[in-house]
Amino acid sequence: MAQRSLTETLAGAVVLVVAVGFLSYAVVNTGRASVGGYVLHARFDRIDGVNVGADVRIAGVKVGSITSAVVDPKTFQADVAFTVQDAMHLPTDTSAEITTDGLLGGKYIALVPGGEDKIIPPGGQVQITQSSISLEQLVGKYIFGSTGGAGGAAPASK
Repeated sequence: MAQRSLTETLAGAVVLVVAVGFLSYAVVNTGRASVGGYVLHARFDRIDGVNVGADVRIAGVKVGSITSAVVDPKTFQADVAFTVQDAMHLPTDTSAEITTDGLLGGKYIALVPGGEDKIIPPGGQVQITQSSISLEQLVGKYIFGSTGGAGGAAPASK
């Protein structure tokens, strides 16, 4: 009986070690690892679905991550702080938009560098922003649009 109990305990320990190994491998290789760099800020009217730790991308490539998101009590806008790799020197006319990684994917900030010669300094702010678009609001506007009726179609005229 003692031999069976020891065998079961060892088997359980091996399973736990393998599970921890898979979990650590998944965390390291998911692309959610922190990207070092300098901090920038951007203000948005809406940041629905964007969380701390989400990606910041340029041309679809991760160059940073969101470090914080707070509401400014004076303007009631979301102030989002994010990191950008040190090698990225973004022009002052860079724009930031909240976009979705596909229909069911997570949201991230997409940066579109401009053409100015002047660079945003560390701790600076991206001035041109486009807020998150709510899929629910778009569907609601389509279904219950101003064209009248629940189907979104205007009544036929005679």
